[in-house]
Amino acid sequence: MTASSRPFLRLVALAALSTSACSTAVSRELPPRNLIVMIADGAGVGHWTLARSSREELAVREFPVAGLVDTRGHDHVVTGSAAGATSLSTGTRTFVGAIAVGPDSTHLETVLEVAKRQGMGTGLVTTASIADATPAAFAAHAVSRAEQVSIARQMIDLPVDVVMGGGRRVFEIAGERVGVDLWAQAAERYEIVESLTELEVVDTDSETALLGIFARGAMPPAAERSPSLATMTSVALDILDNRPEGFFLMVENEGTDTEAHRNAERDVLVAEMLDFDEAVRLALDFHRRVPETLVVVTADHETGGISLAAGEGRMDTLQYATGGHSAAFVPLFAVGPGAERFGGLKENREVGELLLEAVRR
Repeated sequence: MTASSRPFLRLVALAALSTSACSTAVSRELPPRNLIVMIADGAGVGHWTLARSSREELAVREFPVAGLVDTRGHDHVVTGSAAGATSLSTGTRTFVGAIAVGPDSTHLETVLEVAKRQGMGTGLVTTASIADATPAAFAAHAVSRAEQVSIARQMIDLPVDVVMGGGRRVFEIAGERVGVDLWAQAAERYEIVESLTELEVVDTDSETALLGIFARGAMPPAAERSPSLATMTSVALDILDNRPEGFFLMVENEGTDTEAHRNAERDVLVAEMLDFDEAVRLALDFHRRVPETLVVVTADHETGGISLAAGEGRMDTLQYATGGHSAAFVPLFAVGPGAERFGGLKENREVGELLLEAVRR
C-alpha cells in the first residue's frame, strides 16, 4: 500500500462504520422524495485515490456514509458496464452484455421505470452515447448492449423526461438500417438541443421534456467537453425539481472508463475524475437545499487495475495492471434519507435492491 493511498482507504473504512448524526436524523424523519444515482464508470478505489492526490477537497469527502461494492455478475467475476449497471438498476445480477434482463433474458423492471410508474420525474445524463450500456440499463431492455437503436427507441417511447449525452449516430443508424426517423419521433416528445448555447437558454422552470444530443458518438474528453457533465447535471436538476412527486436521476461519466481502458496519462484521468466530482458537488448542494434527496455515488465496475506506486524521489506514479476491467471492489458514497443502509461491503445487486426500495411509495 502506498502512502498516497492510505488516507483514502482510511476514509472508506471509517465512513463505512459510522454515519453522521445529522444525516441519520434526516433519514429517520423524511422519506426520500428524490433519488440521484451517480456513476463514475470504471472508477475503483485507485481512481479516487488518484483524484484525491490532485484535489484535497473532493465532494465525496463530505458524504457521511461510504462503503465498497462487489461488482461481479451472475456467471462471471469480472463484469462489464451492461451487467454491472443492470445489477444497480434492477437488483439482479445477470450475464455480460445484458441490458435490464435477467439470467434467463426476461425483462426486469428498473428503478427508473418504477419511479416513472409512480409519477416521479426521470432523467439520464451521460458523457457516453445516450444508448450506451449504463444509461440503457436504467431505461431499456435488451439481451445485448449492441442493440442501440432499439435501446434509444425504448428511452424515447417511455419516455424518460430528461436525456442528455452523445449519440447522434444512433439516430442516423435508425434511418439507414431500420428505416425509422427516430429524430422526428423524438421531436414530437422533446425539446431538442444540440449545443451549450442552446442548452443555456432552456427555460428550466417550464420545460418538462428535454433531449440534449451533443456529439455524434461519445462526448469528448473532459478538457474538451461542452457542455460539461456539471452543466448537464445542473439543467437536469432544475427541470426535474419542478416535479411534485419527486424524481429519479442517473448521472454517468463514461470518460473515467474510456481513459482507463486507454491507460491514459495521469492528468487525463485526473481531469475525468475531477469533472465527475464537480457534478457530485452539485448533487450534494442540491441535497443540502432539499434534504429529502438521497444521493448515491458509485461505479459499475473497475477498469485498469489502477494503483499509485512509489517512484523516484518519493514521487507516486500511476500504474495500470490491465487495459480491461478488473474484479476490484468499487467505492460507494451516500447522503440523505436512508443513506446509512448503503454503508459497509455490499454486493451490487444489494445496492440495486436498496435503490428500488428508495423509489417505491
